[in-house]
Amino acid sequence: MICADLEEFATALPPMRGLIGLDLGTKTIGVALSDRLLNSATALETIKRKKFGLDAEALWALVAKHEVGGLILGLPRNMDGSEGPRAQSTRGFAQNLSRRADFADLPLAFWDERLSTVAAEKALLEADTTRKRRAEVIDAVAAGYILQGALDRLRHVRAG
Repeated sequence: MICADLEEFATALPPMRGLIGLDLGTKTIGVALSDRLLNSATALETIKRKKFGLDAEALWALVAKHEVGGLILGLPRNMDGSEGPRAQSTRGFAQNLSRRADFADLPLAFWDERLSTVAAEKALLEADTTRKRRAEVIDAVAAGYILQGALDRLRHVRAG
């Protein structure tokens, strides 16, 4: 179920379940996982994209394995806040996921991902990560930044 905003998402979440954050690219999907208290996000893995059905199955395997209660998809807005083709593609992916029986009851929300990859790249450079290793983990680390931003906002939503 796609939630209109994080307030709706927060009320739809089951208790004591972590979240998965996604950085959806054309070739890969970066995946991050939160703890069950929704305090911190950790880069989990990068899925190489194939066809939608196979991508959805790979995501569902992670949802089931980690007993996840919801998904946060990074929404790639333009710097002026408008939505271009990449944002439309992400919304389409979310629609397709929500139409699948396995994902139908899983709350799903979007989080503005502007500059998440830039922040991830900077962090990996500061950690003196090799170019090869950066290429392997950049999408998962970016997903971690996306998910952490949403977790920080959810904390305020739940407190208010």
